[in-house]
Amino acid sequence: MKKRALFICFAILAVLYGCEPHNEPVNEQTGNDSIAPKDSTVLPPDTITPPPPPPDPTPDDPSTHRDLAYLFDIEAVPQIKLTLTEADWNTYLSNFDQWEDNGLYVPAAFEFTKNGVTYTRDSVGLRPRGNTTRRRPESSTGQKHQNGAPFHRAHFGIRFTKYDTGERFFGMDRIILKWTATDPSYVREAFSYDLFRRFGVWSAPLASFCRLTIYIQGDSKPVYMGVYTMIENPRKGWLDALYHAGKIPDKDGNLWKAGWGADLSSADQSKMGLQDDYGLRYAYNLKSNKEQLAAAKAELCDFINGMTPLKSGSTELQTWLEQHMDVDLFLRAYAVNVMVGMWDDYWKNQNNFYFYFDSQHRFYFVPFDYDNTLGTGQDNYGNPGTDNMLTWGSLEGDRILMRKVMSINAFKEKYKAYIKQIATSSDLMEPAAASARVAHMQSLIRDYITNDTGEDNVMQDRPATWSSCPNYRLLTGGVGNGKNSESNFFKTKAASITW
Repeated sequence: MKKRALFICFAILAVLYGCEPHNEPVNEQTGNDSIAPKDSTVLPPDTITPPPPPPDPTPDDPSTHRDLAYLFDIEAVPQIKLTLTEADWNTYLSNFDQWEDNGLYVPAAFEFTKNGVTYTRDSVGLRPRGNTTRRRPESSTGQKHQNGAPFHRAHFGIRFTKYDTGERFFGMDRIILKWTATDPSYVREAFSYDLFRRFGVWSAPLASFCRLTIYIQGDSKPVYMGVYTMIENPRKGWLDALYHAGKIPDKDGNLWKAGWGADLSSADQSKMGLQDDYGLRYAYNLKSNKEQLAAAKAELCDFINGMTPLKSGSTELQTWLEQHMDVDLFLRAYAVNVMVGMWDDYWKNQNNFYFYFDSQHRFYFVPFDYDNTLGTGQDNYGNPGTDNMLTWGSLEGDRILMRKVMSINAFKEKYKAYIKQIATSSDLMEPAAASARVAHMQSLIRDYITNDTGEDNVMQDRPATWSSCPNYRLLTGGVGNGKNSESNFFKTKAASITW
């Protein structure tokens, strides 16, 4: 009877505490039931005593969005491991060879390990990302996978909900993994996104660091790809998070990604469309409500045509802008954008931003893509440290949104005040504090940058090799122009304020 009673007790406990490994965190020290083989390579360990992890809640649970701080923790460097079959990896390589700009996904198993606790997803979508820095991640064109072949650092996109069994990950449906293609310091993009959030630009994507490993099943060992920047991808999960945080009144409006030529001046519908999986792109690519493209185009045209005829500097224009867009969000975003020296943007280059219209047709600006910053310049776009921040880009016929906003004296004065606040606040970009924050970020990742590709194994305090201002530094130097002698970007930027 005692044995039978014990058996019944154990059976009851198994029912009460049983769970699917797919949904629950797995402690590395007690085992892992993921389909991914165990990593035979020991990566540098985390040194913090593991705290109790947050739950991995269901996609519709509002508590999901409170856990984004756990996922995008700028003070941590979690491990991400992607496991693919050889056939799926070869499909990835073949797709890249046929259409370098493709957005085609292949399935992969996903593991995320932080402070000794691992979360898994059995099947996520993996695709290439990047524009001028998009790369084939293994060997050369036409070659299939071989065990031990050279890998290359490359950008990746992950979609957790690509397949029927997919579930969001801490509320996110997509994330971006970027290698530091143009940044020997490793921290420019993470620093910039962190600054947006510190300054209340709530539309800016979250970003943090991670360590990436790729394992092709059957290989002798996985490939450690090094330190990556993990970035929130503005899609449904991003909209849900902003909605649950009370930042936007709804999550069902039209989200657009703006690429080169998106000046917000011309209501030319031929520039608006749906990007396909084979590289077809428009200046304005609709990312939500794709089945309602015609209505979304009309809404964007109405926004452009509504402000165009209004007299610059007029009370009528000011009232219209305040009614049809979040002006303060736009001013805050642009103060940060210009302070970090982002030239590949809307104002200078008609490029690299998102925007969202809520159901009341109100416009919200979303900054995006901040690797070419903090002193990384290009001759055609001036000097990112010394250019006049009141005339950062064109204020003529194109870039009409910036021209109209800056024509309102109250808005211009607020923008100027925001610039000064950023330059003088120790929590933002006061030079000594900003340099200290860069040094701290580098200290978090320095021990992990050496990787199996042999690329980017040296962390350096300089911009990209092609930068027109090669002597800008983030940790040393004084006020200068970044060209003739070592110049500290933060000090130079603060000194360039002329009001």
